Amino acid sequence: MSKAKSNATSKRQSPITPTVDFNAEGVQHGFLNLPISVDDSAWGAVMVPVTVVKNGEGPTALLTAGNHGDEYEGITALLKLAATLQAEDVTGRVIIVPCFNTPAVTAGKRTSGLDGGNLNRCFPGDPDGSATEQIADYFTREMVPMADVVLDLHSGGRTLDILPYAASHVLDNKEQQAAALASAKAFGAPYAMIMFELDATHLFDTVCEDQGKVFVTTELGGGGTSSPYTVDIAERGVRNFLTHHGLIEGEVEPPQSPQVYLDMPDASCYVQSEHSGLLELLVSLGDEVRKGQPIARIYDVTRTGSAPVDYHAGRDGVLMARRAPALAHIGDTLAVIADVVEALDA
Repeated sequence: MSKAKSNATSKRQSPITPTVDFNAEGVQHGFLNLPISVDDSAWGAVMVPVTVVKNGEGPTALLTAGNHGDEYEGITALLKLAATLQAEDVTGRVIIVPCFNTPAVTAGKRTSGLDGGNLNRCFPGDPDGSATEQIADYFTREMVPMADVVLDLHSGGRTLDILPYAASHVLDNKEQQAAALASAKAFGAPYAMIMFELDATHLFDTVCEDQGKVFVTTELGGGGTSSPYTVDIAERGVRNFLTHHGLIEGEVEPPQSPQVYLDMPDASCYVQSEHSGLLELLVSLGDEVRKGQPIARIYDVTRTGSAPVDYHAGRDGVLMARRAPALAHIGDTLAVIADVVEALDA
């Protein structure tokens, strides 16, 4: 694409139109309407649900879930919040998007059931691109600029199970980094993380942080389902986030047990499979491991009598994520090990 065409594309108005007035007082439930034309709906639309709760002057929080459609803890928490949050509860504005990538949520998949797009690999987006790229573009240019603080709720989806944590990132702006880390701690999950992303170029996280927003992400379980435990963490965390930033009154509710701080500094945290077969995890989530310790085995399911292949920890730490399905394929992440950090500068 030529530079001239690229510049023209970046300035084109988004095809998405909201059915809510983001500046109106009170509670509104509506949609972000993206026109589409597909085999089963010639003049159709992707309807992304959105709730806006506004009461006077104050900060704006953008709360999103369903960036990946099979991560249910955050979706559940935000659907419940959208149905119950009242204007009198709020000082400022709360924008709630429970099903960020709606075609992925309705398909029960990580990626869009409409175009196969992975929303969290499509930013900053393209108003002339696929439906997923158009959603990314609208949030980059319209939604994120409205916000002061952003919370994007994730979990492991169908293929991963992850210790419940809230995370911030390593940023060039240390004041912004400190504010994000304080927000991640205030979320109140059992674990808090400061992360260095190996490839953050096309993440929603990066778009928000590049615009100077205080941004927090989470991983809250997984396995393609949710539990009372993980949904409670999500609900309590969202309210803690809003309380921490002065949008609702009350006290930040601490986790039920002392919070543990983790760090993922480099690629040695990841244990990836070089074989396909049946996965046996030798340690459980939250267990301490030592560098060189066997933590997983892959068994060949095409024959009997062959020895399994052992996979070893590349560093000391705790098992913070694992593959959920027992059937593994070459290239799959089997396990993730994080450092335990004794103290983090707030």
